[in-house]
Amino acid sequence: MSEASDQRKDELLTKVRELIDKRMPADKAERARIFTEHYYRHTPPDDIADREPEDLYGAALSMWSFGLERPPGEPRIRVYNPRFEEHGWHSTHTVIELVNDNMPFLVDSVTMELARQGLTVHLVVHPIFGVERDDTGAAQDFPSLKADPSTLPRESFMHVEIDEQSDPEVLESVEEGLRAVLSDVRAAVEDWRAMREKAVEVVGALTKKPPKGLDKRTVEETAAFVQWLHDDHFTFMGYREIGFEGKGSSAKLVIDEKSGLGVLRDPERQVFEGLRHLGALPPEVQQTMFEPSLVRITKANRRSTVHRRVHMDTVAIKKFDAKGNPVGERLFVGLLTSVAYNQSPREIPLLRQKVEAVAERSGFEPGGHS
Repeated sequence: MSEASDQRKDELLTKVRELIDKRMPADKAERARIFTEHYYRHTPPDDIADREPEDLYGAALSMWSFGLERPPGEPRIRVYNPRFEEHGWHSTHTVIELVNDNMPFLVDSVTMELARQGLTVHLVVHPIFGVERDDTGAAQDFPSLKADPSTLPRESFMHVEIDEQSDPEVLESVEEGLRAVLSDVRAAVEDWRAMREKAVEVVGALTKKPPKGLDKRTVEETAAFVQWLHDDHFTFMGYREIGFEGKGSSAKLVIDEKSGLGVLRDPERQVFEGLRHLGALPPEVQQTMFEPSLVRITKANRRSTVHRRVHMDTVAIKKFDAKGNPVGERLFVGLLTSVAYNQSPREIPLLRQKVEAVAERSGFEPGGHS
């Protein structure tokens, strides 16, 4: 970051403050100055170097005004094309304004959804504010003038600019897509702790009461694998419990509608297309579901709407009856973390068994060049 760029940013924001003082009453201007200063504080100078003070003023005050009201627990989203005559400022891009409770994955998930819709992102401004609101969602102290604003609930104020879109249906589609993504982000974040607790339950059940008839080491390795997932190697995004019913053409999977967490709160949300109608699938697929194996690790048909737009990783732990017959499964969906991908396979439960088996069958000297 060059000194000239920093100076240009300072000059622009000085002019923005002058516009605030000129156009707003003193009591309101003070809050507007505090908001604007924080709003642009971490914006790279080069991102706004070619902007007019009038437009920087308009963008910040537009976001301020937009964020004054927000229903509790819900995002506010606006997608529009700013025009001087209507909004008091101008942009050559379509502007997206989002106000939401601050939480992980927001920027990644929003930009990922825009990319999915084929839209190019030109600018992201994303300050975090401490905001005090009443029960209706109206801001009472915003931005905070208190000595310690960190004590207030944190909210995300995101300004995103994309290629200008003139079709109202496109603008509506952008908003609908972002609203769905933010709903998934909220569900995954709110239920994250509960999903981790489900993983702990699985480990406890496998350790204290292992399924009848299964190889002891496989059970131990599966318990160790679920514990490994829990230990920051897996981003938990969804969980549900599934029952197996019927056989042959009448076989089906039954979702426990009360068990869903995260992005699987909705029992209608599918992870594997067509798998619910198990009886209509080839016999080999049915056999995989009903065989007495303990764990099934696969990729989902669906791509993640949270964090990274890739096919989600799924881990299904079978449930068995007293006779050792599979009667259902506990399904976790999410994404393996970068730490997991960078770890040696010889250190990962279950996978290390496969590595050992391959090495043993190769007949090569351990540690040798071959």
